[in-house]
Amino acid sequence: MPPTKPPTAEQGHADSSATDFSAVDGEPAESPARPGLGARLRRLVRLRDRTWKSWTAFAVVVLLVLGAAGVLAGTTLFARSEPAFDAVPPKIALGPLSFDAPIPTESGVSAELEKPAGVPQLGKLTGEVFDANTGQRLWSRDPDKPMAPGSTNKILTMAAVLLTMDPGSHLTTKVVAGPSPDSVVLVGGGDPSLSSLPNGSESVYTGAAKLANLAEMVKVAHPGPIRSVLVDTSLFAGEGMAPGWDKVDIQDGNFTPIGSLILDGGRSKPAERDPPRTATPATDAGKKLAELLGADTTTIAQTTAAPNAAELGRVTSPSISDLVENTLRISDNVLAEALARHVAIAKGDEPSFAGAAKAVQDVLSAEGFTVTGAELVDGSGLSTEDKIPASLLGQVMRAAAGPDSDPRAARLRPLLAGLPVAGGDGTLQTRFDDDASSEGKGWVRAKTGTLTGVSALAGTVVDDDGRLLTFAFMSGGTSPADSRPRLDALASVLRGCGCR
Repeated sequence: MPPTKPPTAEQGHADSSATDFSAVDGEPAESPARPGLGARLRRLVRLRDRTWKSWTAFAVVVLLVLGAAGVLAGTTLFARSEPAFDAVPPKIALGPLSFDAPIPTESGVSAELEKPAGVPQLGKLTGEVFDANTGQRLWSRDPDKPMAPGSTNKILTMAAVLLTMDPGSHLTTKVVAGPSPDSVVLVGGGDPSLSSLPNGSESVYTGAAKLANLAEMVKVAHPGPIRSVLVDTSLFAGEGMAPGWDKVDIQDGNFTPIGSLILDGGRSKPAERDPPRTATPATDAGKKLAELLGADTTTIAQTTAAPNAAELGRVTSPSISDLVENTLRISDNVLAEALARHVAIAKGDEPSFAGAAKAVQDVLSAEGFTVTGAELVDGSGLSTEDKIPASLLGQVMRAAAGPDSDPRAARLRPLLAGLPVAGGDGTLQTRFDDDASSEGKGWVRAKTGTLTGVSALAGTVVDDDGRLLTFAFMSGGTSPADSRPRLDALASVLRGCGCR
């Protein structure tokens, strides 16, 4: 497990009294060099085959969730036939969730949640709990009341991405010939995972395209001399900061101004999740390419590449599905905003904050989700002006975890793969570690959300009888240091009860 960062504010100036959480939802990311348990399981089980039947989809969910639980919670799911010191490989015995498992009752769930949901540390609590297979609602509290979502807003954005874009497609960054024989233009393709690191090194974006490879292509196609590098950021539009964002959060590591040309999400240290970021990402990218090409690094000008300019090289991002999973796991604001703009482009809207927010809501509405009460100003949830009801989060989670009789289910499966594992990886790596929540360790997969006075948790949990439940909890008006452990405890109650 990588060392925990010193506590800092999470998103959007988190409460100074919340001294136990750091820049993005408070937990350290898994090491890029050693993917977490969820990533290793996903290599065994992919979630993209749209022909799967319902029982297969649930088998995938249980492979991801129960596999984590076997390691993290010390269950008998991974049993050794010999003592551990004999180094005998573990026998893995996993199977699909049983449709014969009893469904919790509304009264049973309500009785179990009544006490932990009523503690004052949760402030204003809203939420819903559902049985994933039947869609039966088991518990609710003011689910239609709009609340600040924090980073759970990324669930909506990533759902719109998966419902709009080909999950196997990629984002392209290219270099074309410039306006003079000794110039080239670096054309941003809206891929902030593009990395400045050399081959053999990984950033927080596993499998990211490397600018160094692009530079080598350019050298072959244009032997030189190359004296100047220009940058084209025309793919995206509008301001780089959304309403409700604060410039101080650039230095705090929460974001870099959003544009179509960014290296490593703007990070000063690409392999760290929340180091200080740059305020001039496009210029920095141009300087790095100029350095690799031996060109002038002191003057990087903006331009729009000629439509017929000769292409000198291109590199492509990881797949859209992989980018979605990465966004959710490490709660990456910049990648979320870039993907939201690609949704806007696909829908013919302006690729700006306003255009992307409109496109996300329009896609969800067109796919049958009730977006009444939602007011989005960005795609990441970093803004304090975002408002969504817990019922909308609940709808999306039910569709993602539900049976394939819902035509949206197969397209939304990567949402499940991207959800951090409680106590295992991503933004839940160091959570679910006290007596009130430890029962959920490994069994809960959820997206976190944290702002000043705001905490949220939305995801899935397998209950004691083997039933898959979905939940969305949103809390407002208290310090995240107080509310987040209580939200973890709520999810853990669902794990521990048959609730009948």
